Amino acid sequence: MDSQSSCVVVTGFGPFRQHLVNSSWEAVKELFKLGLGPDMQVELRTLQLPVDYREVKQKIVRIWKDFQPQLAVHVGVDTSAKAIFLEQCGKNCGYRDGDIRGFRPEGGVCLPGGPEVIVSKISMKMICKCIAIEDVEVTFSGDAGRYVCDYTYYLSLHHGNGHAALIHVPPLSHWFPASLLGKALQAIIREMLGASGKVQAQSTALLLPK
Repeated sequence: MDSQSSCVVVTGFGPFRQHLVNSSWEAVKELFKLGLGPDMQVELRTLQLPVDYREVKQKIVRIWKDFQPQLAVHVGVDTSAKAIFLEQCGKNCGYRDGDIRGFRPEGGVCLPGGPEVIVSKISMKMICKCIAIEDVEVTFSGDAGRYVCDYTYYLSLHHGNGHAALIHVPPLSHWFPASLLGKALQAIIREMLGASGKVQAQSTALLLPK
């Protein structure tokens, strides 16, 4: 991955099961309208992912190969959530639920032979402490749920050497309109990019001759 990349890729998911409108994609669309702010010298690219294991695997490879982003942020919906959850890690095993085509990964495994857990380079606990969004609780999570969101996250962490994040948002409601979720994503991703830059600066410093 090119550590000097000035691109961030943000994805949301399409419809699945009874959720004909997926709040994750609606939030990402709002984020695209808002942008990341004029002070952020980072190109924002957005993409809708299908709730389909096989297609997601292909698209994640292409995201990291074609765009080489500084950070990839994947947004999913937690259908029972009343807050926004920042997921710290992706898990390799336990994918038993079928996707929109009824497909399940063989053996319930994301990446055969891969590590059981891959942890993001970004400290989600730190991001939660730094974020204050009116009327929205932002909290830490260590279990992304073993469905297509978690599967996506694990693959992205693998291909991006840990420079990925997964944000779970609640379903759309009177309390959580798309506009509010979009503003929350903007604030969270700005903070993540700042943290990501610090991580990269520290890593680069270690390589400099004394």
